[in-house]
Amino acid sequence: MAKVLYITAHPLTEEQSFSLSAGKAFIDTYKEQNENDEIVHLDLFKENIPHIDADVLGGWGKLQQGTEFTALSADEQAKIGRLAELVDQFTASDKFVFVTPLWNFSFPPVMKAYLDAVAVAGKTFRYTQEGPVGLMTDKKALHIQARGGYYSEGPAANMEMGNRYIETIMNFFGVPSMECLYLEGHNANPEKAQEIKENGIARAKDLAHTF
Repeated sequence: MAKVLYITAHPLTEEQSFSLSAGKAFIDTYKEQNENDEIVHLDLFKENIPHIDADVLGGWGKLQQGTEFTALSADEQAKIGRLAELVDQFTASDKFVFVTPLWNFSFPPVMKAYLDAVAVAGKTFRYTQEGPVGLMTDKKALHIQARGGYYSEGPAANMEMGNRYIETIMNFFGVPSMECLYLEGHNANPEKAQEIKENGIARAKDLAHTF
């Protein structure tokens, strides 16, 4: 039995969002094909995802100096405790499905905050004399992304940094398998929007059989 972490970062509904529509089609089909797997949905717009701020950095510094966790301020305890929960949940999972729109060539800020939360030395990677080494070598990841324009080829391809960032950090964590399913062009060609959506949903269902 595998544990799948389904991580979505979109403020709209599945009916309104192309990425969430494809994500739902994928995860529903995956459930049908893998009835014994555990699937946990992490909706980043509804979860408490602390930013690494002065409280976090200050609290970490105190802990490194030997201060007891219970001696930290209430804010420091709450944020650092929540960050620990997030990375423990992440490392305990076997497969990751990230679902995002392409916003300003990247993804919603809450996704960056989440990836910062799980990028923890000793948990997802470790430092060695040869440099950092990923610890998530037995995991698998997928990114489902909706792009209103066209970024798969041509000059705009170099401007897409959302999927490239997730690929980069998964590689940094040592994840050996990273796939991407993107739906693109529905804003550039609104007359084809429904066709693009339906095609993306169909591809998502197909991918669920092999993920």
